[in-house]
Amino acid sequence: MRPGFQPHTHYARSGDVNIAYQVVGDGPLDLVLVMGWVSNIDEFWTEPSFAYFLQRLAAFSRLILFDKRGTGLSDRVDENRLPTLEQRMDDVRAVMDACGSRRAALLGISEGGPMCALFAATYPERTAALLTFGSYAKSSAGPDYPWGRTEAEYAEFFADVRNNWGEHPVGLQARVPSKLHDPAFRQWWTRYLMRSASPQAALALGAMNCQIDVRAALPVINAPSVIMHRSGDGATRIGGSRYMAREIRGAKFVEFAGDDHLPWTSEVEPVLGEIQEFLTGRRHVQEADRVLATVMFVDIAGSTDRAAAMGDRAWSRQLERFCLLARDQVELHRGREIDTAGDGYFATFDGPARAVRCAQAIGHDALELGFDVRAGLHTGEVEMLGEKVTGIAVHIGARIAARAVPGEVMVSSIVRDLVAGSGLRFEDRGLHELKGVGAHWHLYVAGA
Repeated sequence: MRPGFQPHTHYARSGDVNIAYQVVGDGPLDLVLVMGWVSNIDEFWTEPSFAYFLQRLAAFSRLILFDKRGTGLSDRVDENRLPTLEQRMDDVRAVMDACGSRRAALLGISEGGPMCALFAATYPERTAALLTFGSYAKSSAGPDYPWGRTEAEYAEFFADVRNNWGEHPVGLQARVPSKLHDPAFRQWWTRYLMRSASPQAALALGAMNCQIDVRAALPVINAPSVIMHRSGDGATRIGGSRYMAREIRGAKFVEFAGDDHLPWTSEVEPVLGEIQEFLTGRRHVQEADRVLATVMFVDIAGSTDRAAAMGDRAWSRQLERFCLLARDQVELHRGREIDTAGDGYFATFDGPARAVRCAQAIGHDALELGFDVRAGLHTGEVEMLGEKVTGIAVHIGARIAARAVPGEVMVSSIVRDLVAGSGLRFEDRGLHELKGVGAHWHLYVAGA
């Protein structure tokens, strides 16, 4: 699938409600993905890590996505008469009917897990397999179920929704701590939630989720089941998944390392491998593409002191502005964004001259935000594996960036040699030892 792929949205009728759904891929097995809480299926495809996850699933299945009633592109509902879990579960059946799926595997994420479990118990003839990630059988804690959320935890979360919806990335710290300081992901998460539901709808749906309890349905499930969870998940406690695996006959429990609640962030390949092997009997072995590329690292000089002086909220807004201007220049110079963690920006280019000019343009634009940036560039062979770019050239580029002073675009001699005739000028900065990559490297600074 091409970058920026956006599938067509259809509608299924479930009672008097229209349910938005998409179908991607043409594999021999139908796989229904059920998101938790709120969702927007169009926004799924605007976050690269999520789009990659979905594309990988669609490579071995016919992937069916939908927005539960009351969220995303589906019909809104009366917030005074919220749908029951049974009604929302029946939306799965309506979507399967609409796209001609007689039997499917169900993958439930977070609150989507109980819904999938109830469906598997209610419609065994239509359930090929049950898979859950970061899920639970009961949402609220109690004497006989200590793994749910406490009243205090729910109150704190609802206060965050009331006060910050649409302005800040609500719930991100518990759900995706690996992306907490990634400006691009923070911006996407804020937009994703806002386009999935209104603040009042999000609160109402959250209140409904407090009542979820499918413990009685678990022993009835006969479908092959795998229950997955990350060990450090801060949004749902892993004990809830262990409980599900014990109560579902023959279920397999898989624990992954990490803290992220969502399966497509952090280390995604082990999760995808487990899903594919469970459903098809084999794991996908992804071969890295080795290509010649120019890597560009840009970061904000003096960011630690600046963040302390500005405060977290103001600094986060400044980082988001920096990320947006960097992204605009990378797109303009036909580069590829790889990572935006912290105060840095990492991109690759298939032309070194465009990479140098892009770094210069980012430095110029950053001055309008009131700070200096430094950049490092190197051209070499890299390994491209999905969304990741690795190899010794990446490490060299990062080390060069660390050698630059504020306002400088520093490059290796390879970059300087490759752009001969481009009109770019360079100042010789002599030989430097780059930690961890051996030997001495001749470095240059690109002139204005």
